[in-house]
Amino acid sequence: MTKVLIPAAIAILLAWPVPVLLARARWAVRMPALAMLCWQAIAVAGGLSMIGALWFISQGAAALLALHLLLNLGLTAVGTSRQRRRHRQLVDLLSTPMPDRPGTRLIENEAPVAYCLPGAPRSVTVLSDGLLRLLSDDELAAVVAHERAHVTQHHHIVLMAFKAWRTALPWFPIASRAEEAVALLVELLADDDARQVVPDSVLASAVTAVAGADAAAVAPRVARLVRA
Repeated sequence: MTKVLIPAAIAILLAWPVPVLLARARWAVRMPALAMLCWQAIAVAGGLSMIGALWFISQGAAALLALHLLLNLGLTAVGTSRQRRRHRQLVDLLSTPMPDRPGTRLIENEAPVAYCLPGAPRSVTVLSDGLLRLLSDDELAAVVAHERAHVTQHHHIVLMAFKAWRTALPWFPIASRAEEAVALLVELLADDDARQVVPDSVLASAVTAVAGADAAAVAPRVARLVRA
């Protein structure tokens, strides 16, 4: 009985109180790298504890859950890879290279657009002409550093894993909360890279300008930069 109760208790703790406390923790914004490690540990340990608890009740059920989680991870990875390849093809078709910025392509769009698209053999940074008109040189450098940090830190892999967790367990409310929390953390980590290039005030100004009417979505990032 103890063999069942221990992993079951761990699974329950990691399914609700622990992630809820982490999602509400104010220190997570100040230390996004540590918070990211905590979320990854919760996801891995939570999945293993659920499988472990089921193993002592029904090995078949445990095996099915493990297979379900792995299958969703694989399907999410394949689907994401296909979407990225199609996206890259569209970018190559609809944009032009920027000779003064190697690995960067320009799209005609009035909206401020900036992102890095991971890929082989190399990633590509996509900027819009609307963004170039909106930002100063320092603000543009901050945005580009932020977007490239997403690729160098492999945030696309982290986000894909948490998306797979939510897809595998749609009835599991903490999976959605975890995905939202991790989405903010990767932005904070990328901001930390950009802070090595420009002052915090410049980055805050760039983030606010790019967000435009959607300023509420970047409020935690801007507040963190202003308080620093």
